[in-house]
Amino acid sequence: MIVTGVTPTMIGALTFGIVTEVFGYDRTDIGLPTFDFAIVPAEDGPIRTRYGATIQLDGDFSRIDDSDLVLVMPWETFSPPPVAYLDALRRAYDRGATLMGFCSGTFVLASTGLLDGRRATTHWCNSSFIAETFPQVTIDADVLYVDEGRVLTGAGSAAGLDLCLHWVRREYGARVANALARSVVIPPHRDGGQAQYIVSPLPEVGDSERLVDVLAWMRANLHLPLTVETLAAKALMSPRSFARHFRATTGTTPRAWLLAQRLHRAEELLEGGDLPVEEVARRVGFGTAAALRDQFVRRRGVPPREYRRAFRCAAECPEEEGAA
Repeated sequence: MIVTGVTPTMIGALTFGIVTEVFGYDRTDIGLPTFDFAIVPAEDGPIRTRYGATIQLDGDFSRIDDSDLVLVMPWETFSPPPVAYLDALRRAYDRGATLMGFCSGTFVLASTGLLDGRRATTHWCNSSFIAETFPQVTIDADVLYVDEGRVLTGAGSAAGLDLCLHWVRREYGARVANALARSVVIPPHRDGGQAQYIVSPLPEVGDSERLVDVLAWMRANLHLPLTVETLAAKALMSPRSFARHFRATTGTTPRAWLLAQRLHRAEELLEGGDLPVEEVARRVGFGTAAALRDQFVRRRGVPPREYRRAFRCAAECPEEEGAA
């Protein structure tokens, strides 16, 4: 798979490092796919970091025309991107490539018109400006990333890791995404959204510690009917207080957090074993195969059995996976 990052003449070192870490390393020794990866400039001239270092890039801008995945790096100013760059992104999308915007890279994608009528995210401090500039785009500043099929957007620079891991999980399955996360030494999935990083009143320390214990207990007991009332009692709180502190700590609701955990665990069981779908559904708390199938189709786009066939093959055929 050909992956190309496109950067303006000024770039933050963190984003540069994130995409290189995820796509630029050969990890075939641990069974992970490799990518034909390069970063190219959106405009002629040297690439500089904010701290004075200059980076020499060997890639050519025309590489976008052959790329399967194009990474739109953060745009350091909100000046209009070069017309040639926007045209290249449109051409890439029209021929079937996937576009992924990081942080203020959402501004670039919005400038192409490809986000019209779609949801997107960006760093929370840029969200109002981009929403006002492109009213046809629905900006959600509370999440770490938004997946709209072949156009994906991420929040702040560090959320680029969350976005990349999500894409890897979507394309290669939970086993590969989890192995990549272990290699980079980060969690395979970060709970909540960027709303939890915006300045707001913090929960009491004691409440946070109790919630951490409850989160661990929830992960270990996904098969149980975990109601807010049950969880609140476990945390020694009222249901209303529990729901409020849960959102303050994780950035999401108990129901949404629990659904995500159940789906992630179901992915692992489908990829890593031969349990019947009915048993997978029971172990992760969906109860029936029909309920699991409904959530899988809605959230992952495929039924559980099709997911298992696709990613079991990917796990057992590394030579095909690496050449994808």
